[in-house]
Amino acid sequence: MTVSNGLRPYYSFGLRIDSEIPMPELPLLEEGIMHMHGSVSIVFDQLLPLWQLANRSSQYVAIYEDTVLIRVPDTAIFGMKAGECILVSPFHGADMDKIRLYLLGTCMGITLLQKRILPLHGSAVAINGRAYAIVGHSGAGKTTLSSVLIQQGNPLLSDDLIAVTTNAEGMPQAMPAYPQQKLWQETIDMLGRSAEGLKPLFERERKFAVPLSDGFCSQPLPLAGVIELVKTEHDAAISPVEGLERFHTLLQHTFRGFLLKRMGLMDWHFRLLSSFTGHIDVYRLHRPLEGASPQQLSTLLLETIHKEVV
Repeated sequence: MTVSNGLRPYYSFGLRIDSEIPMPELPLLEEGIMHMHGSVSIVFDQLLPLWQLANRSSQYVAIYEDTVLIRVPDTAIFGMKAGECILVSPFHGADMDKIRLYLLGTCMGITLLQKRILPLHGSAVAINGRAYAIVGHSGAGKTTLSSVLIQQGNPLLSDDLIAVTTNAEGMPQAMPAYPQQKLWQETIDMLGRSAEGLKPLFERERKFAVPLSDGFCSQPLPLAGVIELVKTEHDAAISPVEGLERFHTLLQHTFRGFLLKRMGLMDWHFRLLSSFTGHIDVYRLHRPLEGASPQQLSTLLLETIHKEVV
């Protein structure tokens, strides 16, 4: 299926994505698909002149009027314009796999912010017909935990970047991304799987793109809870996050949240998170540095969720 301008149409994060760059990770747009929250195009452009004009806060980030520019050395300059298009200006010899990685991560996260859609940094899985976001700082183990939950029959909605929209009643919904996880070699080994035939995310990377032939939920689901995974020297435990701390947890795990102020989105973000905190459960799941397996953590989490449902 192609559109008149030659761009290939995909569907992910609740958006129609018309791309000049082939995106094999993404499902193609099907006729009559519902639940779309807008569209975005991905096209090549020459961004160096704009980068030189822009107000740069660092050697990697700049803003020019309605465009956020990201410069990734040896890869590309990316420009996210008003939530409507992502412009790509590759450097000579750039790895296209790495370009796609940034397009589906940082670039899409910024585009969601421009569209006033909340991007959470984490993985989302479907449990009992509702979505649960697993968030945490780098190395907390959120991808490993979500992988175990998927093995136990709880489908993936999104890996690494979760698009959270609102329905007509203002209730938060998690949108499906695409049927793939990004797993380190150690996680693949722990799951008892083989990396043979898997493609590294980009050259010399020990993290692999792992497609999900099944175990993927392609429908939006109500976001029922957020689980913050944190490391601890004590025993495994899970506890509810209450009061203002719920707000701060969502704030802390907003994808590329450091750009909110520069993009003029602080008031919008505050109002949105405030409206969400009364509709979702927030938990903190403590992962011991030693002694508890991801399977034990998933059991603890599922038992807590099932009790809340009952």
